[in-house]
Amino acid sequence: MTAGTNAAGRAQIGARTLRTDRWWLQPALTVAALVAFIIYSTIRAFANTAYYAPPYISPFYSPCLTTNCVPGAGDVNLVGDWWQLSPALIILIFPLGFRLTCYYYRKAYYRGFWASPPACAVAEPHGKYTGESRFPLVLNNIHRYFFYAGLVFNVILTYDVVLGFRDAQGNWGHAGLGTLVLLLNAAFLWVYSLSCHSCRHLIGGRLTHFSRHPLRYRMWTWLSKLNAQHMRYAWISLFWVAFTDFYVMLVASNTISDLRFF
Repeated sequence: MTAGTNAAGRAQIGARTLRTDRWWLQPALTVAALVAFIIYSTIRAFANTAYYAPPYISPFYSPCLTTNCVPGAGDVNLVGDWWQLSPALIILIFPLGFRLTCYYYRKAYYRGFWASPPACAVAEPHGKYTGESRFPLVLNNIHRYFFYAGLVFNVILTYDVVLGFRDAQGNWGHAGLGTLVLLLNAAFLWVYSLSCHSCRHLIGGRLTHFSRHPLRYRMWTWLSKLNAQHMRYAWISLFWVAFTDFYVMLVASNTISDLRFF
């Protein structure tokens, strides 16, 4: 299939586009934001330090599955002693896999990083088009399974919020700014997950008659409204999960003190 400026049916003009606005600004901002997140999350994942400030734990390190976790950060230890690197390198596989295969993020990085195409009414520079039928893009087809894994992690992060209503000694009935930060992080991740295209299809897909499934239809209608704002929730949750890790890092490293509400 011919693509790019030589695509069949494209107006025979020499320029890639006749647009006079700053069409390049959005893909450029997308690249800048995603690169910034990649750099930050990579540094924090390999740091393997300052991720637990009782009772708060960074979402990058929750649940802490290895035996080399900071004491109190996790008692699961599913991985065992053989893994001596940062536990975040195991955990981040699943949320990052969910985002990398997300329908919105695919559109974002296709346009931003690969210019395929960079913007509406702007011809892409590639000479051919193979879609997502070849490696590695064919792996995007497992998005739904990453969605299921993401729901599990959402439950775990929600449990972390519950644990955030303790003080450093483990006494219940306390809350601080960190509790609020973790609460918002879990809420944004839930909204992002529920607004996902796969979630919408899971609830309302493969139905011939909505009238025979009124409950699923109502849920599908509600999820469709969320789905319309999926891009917004994707960016808000991405920013906030990084901010949550940053806040826990500041508290854990004694750079700041957690503000206690009660």
